[in-house]
Amino acid sequence: MKPTKSTIPRLRTLTASCVLAAATSGALAQGSSTFSIKLMTPETAFAAARAAFDDCRRQGFQVTVAVVDRFGILQVLLRDRFAGAHTVGVASDKAWTAASFRTASASLGEETQAGKPMSALRTHPRVLAAGGGQVIESGGSVLGAIGVSGGPGGDADDSCARAGIRAITDALELLG
Repeated sequence: MKPTKSTIPRLRTLTASCVLAAATSGALAQGSSTFSIKLMTPETAFAAARAAFDDCRRQGFQVTVAVVDRFGILQVLLRDRFAGAHTVGVASDKAWTAASFRTASASLGEETQAGKPMSALRTHPRVLAAGGGQVIESGGSVLGAIGVSGGPGGDADDSCARAGIRAITDALELLG
């Protein structure tokens, strides 16, 4: 049957409808066009920073503590009065590294050693692959990270960072 002048507009509408339906069905099959994320409140970020800061101070360390959100954006920065000037950038970069790579900065240090496949990552300006950066997670979601600088080595910085996370564990479990 040959289309007539009166059926051509209807065929075009039907064709356009089929194309539109096919295009949107793929998007719907993949899920919604929006998603939800969990973020720490500034109060929670501050509580983590303060706990890490206090833990280091009890051990006699003058440190800087940085807490970033899941995107690596600085939320809190606490610097003890005698912490070295370099600790401000180092703590921030350790936190950024942990948040960005979703792993402890010390673990990234092992994976990026010379001769390893990911060694080139160390050339990125903000990557600081040394102990002291820890990921803050809840219910399988990365909420941010905490970075500490100024202790006598990465292990001491890591210990203080973990103390900060422990201090907010109950609050994070409510988010999970």
